[in-house]
Amino acid sequence: MIKNALVIEDDPNIVDLLQIHLQDLDFRVDRAANGRLGLNKALTAGYDLIVLDLMLPAMDGLEVCRHLRAKEVNTPILMLTAKSEEIDRVLGLEMGADDYLTKPFSVREFIARVKAIFRRIGMSRAAADEPADKSMLRFGDLAVDLDKRKVTIADKRIDLSPKEFDLLSLLASNPGKSYDRTRILNLVWGYDFDGYEHTVNSHINRLRSKIEPDLNEPKYILTTWGVGYRFNEDL
Repeated sequence: MIKNALVIEDDPNIVDLLQIHLQDLDFRVDRAANGRLGLNKALTAGYDLIVLDLMLPAMDGLEVCRHLRAKEVNTPILMLTAKSEEIDRVLGLEMGADDYLTKPFSVREFIARVKAIFRRIGMSRAAADEPADKSMLRFGDLAVDLDKRKVTIADKRIDLSPKEFDLLSLLASNPGKSYDRTRILNLVWGYDFDGYEHTVNSHINRLRSKIEPDLNEPKYILTTWGVGYRFNEDL
């Protein structure tokens, strides 16, 4: 099945290289050479993947990412950065990027990261046709379909980014179990993002804003003080 990717990158040599290997992975590739053009394309066309450079003319990658997530565009974002500073990677993840690669990177690593993103979001169409079973989690009005990666509240669909869904499914599958931030980073992101605990806080806050009826008194995702987070076992 052909998928659509948008590469927002101002270095044509890098774009040419990424396009070749994305096409090998059955992607149709669209390009944007600056952040503002890339943002407009991402807002007006449907993509299955966005590869986003951090340093861009017109609008940087962090701003593009922030605008997309604010507009509830939940397309997976793989961020590229030439910077080695930890703060840039942290900011990208906190803005809602799903993963990042630091330049220079190997083609093999790029391909592995793209495949990992799609493994995590479950691209198999067959799962959508399976009957509801224990993969359907229900907590009052909240329903989480693990196979279809679908979340509803009172039968109204809630749009979550891939990472927000992974975070919710982890907690909801284990009500009452507290996870510290380091463990969540390892289980949800799949990599050792040591020191990036604030990324978890940002995603929890964004997830709560979408599913909680009252942010001042969360109903579903609770804070375990001094530890991390847990899903409410009393629902």
